[in-house]
Amino acid sequence: MPDYVYLLERRLSLAQRNALSLVRDAARAEGMTSFLTGGAVRDLTSGHPVRDFDVTVQGNALNLRQALDSAGFIHWGSHAPSQTLFLRYPGGVRLEVSSARKETFAKLAHPTYEWTNILEDLRRRDFTVNAMAISLNEGSYGLLMDPTNGVADIEMRTLRLVSNYGFLEDPIRLLRAVRLGTRLGWLMDERTKQRFDNAIEEGVFSQITNYQRGYELEEIGHEENPLEMLRTLEDQGWMKQLYPAWTVSKADAQGLAQLHELQTRLQIEGIYADISAAAMELLTARMQPKDIAGLKKLFVRPGFVKEWEKLDKEAEAFAAKLTAKESSAPSTSWKLMTRSAAEPVLWLGLTGKGAAIQNKFKNFFNVWPEARQKVPTALMLEMRITPEIERYPELLEELFFQTMDNKLNDEAALRAFLEPYSPPAPPPPVSLRKSRASKKKSAKKEEGAEAAKKSPEVAAATAAPAKAKPATPAKAAEEKASPEKTVPAKPVPAKGVPAKAVPAKVAAPAKSPTKAAKPEAKPKAAAPAKKAATGKATPAKKAAVKPAAKKAVAAKKVATKKPAVKAKAVKAPQKAAKKAVPAKKPPAKKSAAKKAPAKKTPAKKKR
Repeated sequence: MPDYVYLLERRLSLAQRNALSLVRDAARAEGMTSFLTGGAVRDLTSGHPVRDFDVTVQGNALNLRQALDSAGFIHWGSHAPSQTLFLRYPGGVRLEVSSARKETFAKLAHPTYEWTNILEDLRRRDFTVNAMAISLNEGSYGLLMDPTNGVADIEMRTLRLVSNYGFLEDPIRLLRAVRLGTRLGWLMDERTKQRFDNAIEEGVFSQITNYQRGYELEEIGHEENPLEMLRTLEDQGWMKQLYPAWTVSKADAQGLAQLHELQTRLQIEGIYADISAAAMELLTARMQPKDIAGLKKLFVRPGFVKEWEKLDKEAEAFAAKLTAKESSAPSTSWKLMTRSAAEPVLWLGLTGKGAAIQNKFKNFFNVWPEARQKVPTALMLEMRITPEIERYPELLEELFFQTMDNKLNDEAALRAFLEPYSPPAPPPPVSLRKSRASKKKSAKKEEGAEAAKKSPEVAAATAAPAKAKPATPAKAAEEKASPEKTVPAKPVPAKGVPAKAVPAKVAAPAKSPTKAAKPEAKPKAAAPAKKAATGKATPAKKAAVKPAAKKAVAAKKVATKKPAVKAKAVKAPQKAAKKAVPAKKPPAKKSAAKKAPAKKTPAKKKR
């Protein structure tokens, strides 16, 4: 089942939605509930265009006239016995607002009305496809009521009588069956067709009232294709019983075709006209004046007859405004044509003569709309003018009019016009992203800070080599042969400090392990070793020895914490000494290398 809330919002035009909303509000103000009924519900369900509205209220619909007149509706007439209002709303919307009623037929084609609820009203209707209603009330908006299962008949494209005696009680339903079948292309079901034929044989159609006759004759002019409807009714013999003087030969077929073409072109530009009065004028173009007058007397909507009679007069008044000097500018003419009543514009476009009027309509359809294609979209984006800004629709409309009048011919003029609508530029974005190099640098600083907090001695030992200059090959060889040169041991790595950056210094092995237990030998052994190393070294060698001395101090503390490493580090100085005696080195260096193992460092072993 379709979603009728969606259909009411999407399938109807803006003017139709406004008209329904106003009727609902007026009924609510009077304490009445309102429902969309009849052909509008059928067309919404089946997908056909919604041509007119039937609104049923639970209450006296005649009490809504004053409120609806104040809301902008045009009163076409009323039928007091059935409490029905005939209205038109600007934008091509036709409505019938009636009271929910029940009909009984004591006499053929003469109903007696009894006011009731909406469900009883639906059960008294002609066909099941017309016996449905959609609630327009709060709390139940969009709710479908279908007591006779009309949705199933819509799916089958079938016309089925609600009552078995429908054609006999109200013979005008015979003509409605033909009219609906011609317009929609639907067929009557088997039983309905049999009852249709029986009613025609009995000749009950001659019993219709003048009100019913005038209503059906007027409905021909409201059809989407009135000439085709008139032809069908004439071919089947219905027009002889309705109004014999009205035939297809009396109509202006060419004018009707032009009228529908003009209506379509006006709708493209946003002008929605009710073509019923213009169509009626063309359908009776070749009839005698007395026959036209008799036809008008039968119509049930006097307001419609007045609009029919005022077509030429209103078109002449509009032509005078359109060709005046005040309307010489294209934008002024455009505003006049789009903001005036649509029906005079339609009729003047069809019947207007003279080069001035014809040129206006030609430009309106072919030339002026091209100004919409010249809207500088790229420039507007450059100036940050988007649909989200305030007054954007107003800007587009004014830009359209200025372009139409050829007032914005260059970019400078466009920029000057758009400048008041341009919002200020946003501030530059703040980038929070850091480069990879800065991230690495900050990470190193953080690691060094953490290492300094936990072990200041290790941080000092690791920072000194980074500042020292690289030694020459001669200095490197001298350091290998130096007595303070030690073999790297497995250090205890500090957090955030590489393991290779903390070398451990182990003193030369002693000749006897018993002497290593003497604590007083520490200052005596350490001082001669430093003197021997520094006494013979050159100034350049002194600079290289200082970092080695600092490394030795750090290594002493590490070696005292892990005495298990001493066994592995005993033989390392001998191998280093042998490798550090090259044939080409001066004898002073060899003597320093030979004296290094003889020195005693018992205090270091104890630690």
